[in-house]
Amino acid sequence: MECITLTNVVKRFGITYALNGLTFSIPCGGRYSLLGPNGAGKSTTMKILAGLIRQDNGEVLISGMKPGTKEVKKILAYLPEDPVPYRILTVRENLEYFASLRGIPDPRRKAEDMIDLFGLREFERTQAGKLSRGNQQKLSLALVLLHDPEIVLLDEPLNYLDIPTQERIINILKGMNSTFLVSTHIMSIASRLTDHVIMISRGRVIWAGSISDLRALGHEDEPIESVVSRMMSNDG
Repeated sequence: MECITLTNVVKRFGITYALNGLTFSIPCGGRYSLLGPNGAGKSTTMKILAGLIRQDNGEVLISGMKPGTKEVKKILAYLPEDPVPYRILTVRENLEYFASLRGIPDPRRKAEDMIDLFGLREFERTQAGKLSRGNQQKLSLALVLLHDPEIVLLDEPLNYLDIPTQERIINILKGMNSTFLVSTHIMSIASRLTDHVIMISRGRVIWAGSISDLRALGHEDEPIESVVSRMMSNDG
C-alpha cells in the first residue's frame, strides 16, 4: 500500500514553477529522502503534503486521502525547515499543551517521557524563546513526534544540532516504525536516516531508487556525494 502519492503535481509562484509535473510514491513503512539542491522544490513538496499549501495541478494523496483533512492530521507529523515552538511557553508547557491538543490521555506523563528521550531535562522550565537554536530544534522534533505518527515529514531535521545530538535523533527516528520522508540537500543525512532516495531538480524527479543502487552508479571507490553531484550537474 502506498502511504504517499504525488501524480503530475504542478505548483507555480507567479511565473516560476516550483514543481513541474512531480510524480513519485512511497509505500507504507518506507524510509525515503527527498534529495536535491536549494531551490529544487523540496520544501514546497513538503508543505503540499502537510496541507499548508495547495498544488495548482495534479493529485496528492496521503493514505488515500487529501492532505490537510482532519483524518490525515491524526496520522501525520510535519517538521518545517525552521520550526518555532511557542516562544513564551517553557519546554514542559509546550509539550503538555501539544499533548493535550493531540488528545493524548496523560499529557504530563507524555511530556516527561519526551523530555527524557530528547535530553531536555536541564531546560524543561526554560521558555522556548530563550533556548539555543539546537535545543529549539530538539523541542520541535519532540513536539512533532508526540503522538507516534504513522507518517512523518521532516524538512532538514538535523539543522542546528551538534554531532552527539544528531546521533541521539538518528537513533530515535530509526527506532520508529513510521513512514518517513526526509527533505535534505546533504547526502550523508539521507544515507543515515533513510534507505531510498527521490532525487529532484527544478521541480521534477530526475532519479529514484535505493541508496545501494545509487552507490552502484559510481565508479570504483567514488564517494556517493560525487555520484549525486554528477547527476545534478548532468540535469542542468
